[in-house]
Amino acid sequence: MARILSSPYIGYLIIQGQYEWALGGCIVFGLTDALDGYIARRYNMRSFVGSIIDPMADKVLMTTLTLALAYNGLLPSVLAVVIVGRDVALSLAAVVIRWATLPTPKTWRRYFDLSIPSVEVRPTLVSKCNTVLQLVLMAATLAAPVFGVPVDAVGLTALQWATGATTVASGVGYLVSKDAVHRLTKAEVAKRIPKPRILPKNK
Repeated sequence: MARILSSPYIGYLIIQGQYEWALGGCIVFGLTDALDGYIARRYNMRSFVGSIIDPMADKVLMTTLTLALAYNGLLPSVLAVVIVGRDVALSLAAVVIRWATLPTPKTWRRYFDLSIPSVEVRPTLVSKCNTVLQLVLMAATLAAPVFGVPVDAVGLTALQWATGATTVASGVGYLVSKDAVHRLTKAEVAKRIPKPRILPKNK
């Protein structure tokens, strides 16, 4: 949640040209995210809600970085449109799929109840590669002005092309792949819905 709330401030720092502070904030976010993930795996604290909130926080931060860097001319506008456009398209598709796969009775209250799962998204190999490339690209682009690297450096340009290509490929992959979005069966839904705890009766 901290990443979602702090992302606009990171974008503000970038627009104001305070790249050192923005880079430092992103490093802190990365370290705390890795620590949270380790704790969740180590002590089996993973939850369905967490599996939704964490990727959402990553997307909010990634979108903020993309738009802010493009606004300052550090990232090509066309690439920014491709990255943000794919995320918007997938988000709209997720809204429709969520309603279509929501177990009956279908109500808006149940729709926004994240404890009631209906689908499982399985990232494709291309999507995983694209996520890594986007992270590397944003970090490298943000670090470039800090260390005096020109934005049209060959390495950054190649990274931009690779990121753009995998962004388009991953978006298409989610649309055509039969395994990317798995509709949960009634038995699978029943297993994932947390059961209420029954307190022992006082004798």
